[in-house]
Amino acid sequence: MINLVKLCVGAKTVSDLIQWQNLKQRNPTVNANRKIVHVTRMWPKREKELLDGGSLYWVFKGLILARQEILGFEKVVGADEIKRCGIVLSEQIIKTAPKPKRAFQGWRYLTTAQAPKDFEEFSATDIELPNSLQLELSKLGVL
Repeated sequence: MINLVKLCVGAKTVSDLIQWQNLKQRNPTVNANRKIVHVTRMWPKREKELLDGGSLYWVFKGLILARQEILGFEKVVGADEIKRCGIVLSEQIIKTAPKPKRAFQGWRYLTTAQAPKDFEEFSATDIELPNSLQLELSKLGVL
């Protein structure tokens, strides 16, 4: 099994991601089928492996902090008529152990061995610690 990792641009916290997905992706006037779809330029060549239980791991300010299961892929054509890849994601957002990840463009493959371990499903009411504190607590084995 293989996963993807991607920067969560515009979001500083997992709560920001949840709010964005609730406002934009699930809004019936914007998204009639109400799926959570993240649009990216490149289509993964390892699509079949990703659909075998793979997830999209989100990087917030230099740390992987959450993931969402990949449910499928859809061709998306924008107003500019450029074909893009829509990654269909599960509604469930799972917190992960904080793992440092340097900035990069687009997305990258992430093996299961490289992926941080899961914590729990994230709720919008959860209190989030600052990213730097989460990393330090993780290094100490507290998280």
